Amino acid sequence: MLPDIDSLALFVRAAELRSLTKAAEASHIGLAAASRRMALLEHRFKTPLLERSPRGVELTPAGASLLPHAKALLHEINEMQAEMRDHADGRKGALRLMANTSVMTESLPADVAAFAQRHPDVRVTVQERWSTEIVHALLAGDADVGIVVEGTQTESLETRTYRTDRIAVVMPAAHPLASVPEMKFADVLDDDLVALESGASMMRLLTEQAVIEERTLQLRVQVRSFEAVCRMVQAGLGLGILPYEGSSLMGEALGLVVRPLSEAWAERNMLVCVKKERAGNASVGMLVDHLASARAAPAA
Repeated sequence: MLPDIDSLALFVRAAELRSLTKAAEASHIGLAAASRRMALLEHRFKTPLLERSPRGVELTPAGASLLPHAKALLHEINEMQAEMRDHADGRKGALRLMANTSVMTESLPADVAAFAQRHPDVRVTVQERWSTEIVHALLAGDADVGIVVEGTQTESLETRTYRTDRIAVVMPAAHPLASVPEMKFADVLDDDLVALESGASMMRLLTEQAVIEERTLQLRVQVRSFEAVCRMVQAGLGLGILPYEGSSLMGEALGLVVRPLSEAWAERNMLVCVKKERAGNASVGMLVDHLASARAAPAA
């Protein structure tokens, strides 16, 4: 007999929440019923899956081995139900696309809109994440297609080039560097900087280049959005560091000057990523092909 799907879902919730009580509440069943389900599941596999304590539950080695299989199985069942629902609603596919902040504020909205026009039978939902989070989501089956910056660990994924961007400096129009003919990274290292949070892949690149210059980044403010960086620069808190395409229009609208860095390392490739097992899916293949072909077109 195959394990009960509801019991597997309860097990996954308990593992993620580290609490059988919270998992029971999330599953809308009583704690006694949840305990019974877990006991039956452990009996089915003939090994303990959870270690119980006053602080909650922890995975046993067997439970840790089961967890990725259970999540993958539940994902496939959820995907099956979603596809059947889409067929019932007149749709033929549903895809989850995760993209980093750079492309979310640059070319991706127009590219996804163009895909939707060409393939109205495929529904695409889009979420913004840091590149490393996107890779984890793809491997865990929480996303179908991802867009990350080159340099992110993608060994377990299939990748194709999407677009490129270039890191730029955002500054008040009156700043002395606004009139410099060629902007170099070393020029900004004496100033206070406003940048994205440390989870952004761009920040790792900037830190590495500062080490090469034998300098340190004078980070005064770190925020999550491009707009917040520009607002901080407008308020006089420092020079902003952002991708050029995503910040130029926004910065200029706030009366700021946006100048791309001239160094070769400041140009970054964006990659379309997909888990190898998902690459053969027809809808996934259409979306990947569409995004990969967009690099031949001018960036939005």
